Amino acid sequence: MPNSYTQIYMHYVFATKHRMQFIKESQRQDLYDYIGGIIKGLNCFLHCIGGMEDHIHLLVGLNARYSIPEFAKRIKERSSKHINESEWSIRKFQWQEGYGAFSVSHSNLPKVREYIQNQAEHHKRYSFLEEYEKLLQKHEVDYDKRYLLEE
Repeated sequence: MPNSYTQIYMHYVFATKHRMQFIKESQRQDLYDYIGGIIKGLNCFLHCIGGMEDHIHLLVGLNARYSIPEFAKRIKERSSKHINESEWSIRKFQWQEGYGAFSVSHSNLPKVREYIQNQAEHHKRYSFLEEYEKLLQKHEVDYDKRYLLEE
């Protein structure tokens, strides 16, 4: 039987529970490196990672072996454990239950990469909630604003 070939690019967005300003700039690179290791261990490819104190963005070449929710669950579980074991805070860290996942075409990889790398500049103009709603609208995802983010 012939091999199967896939090329799946996903832009994931994860928010901290209650949008707590938890991911300090001094700890981001450690978190990003750790998440990069998780992704590599799943035989996926991290194109880009970035974010702010209350959320992160991942641009990933997804291995077809993983469903979109399964990949998100693995990243969130393992990174939460790492953050809590690193004792960054006396409070327990958690990601919000949901996530955003948006498909990306090969031709749009540079544009999405630039978007993720410029999060600090972007958030001078928009809050995370505004950004998230714009992403959902751009990708024509139906959503109920009441359940968009946990308060």
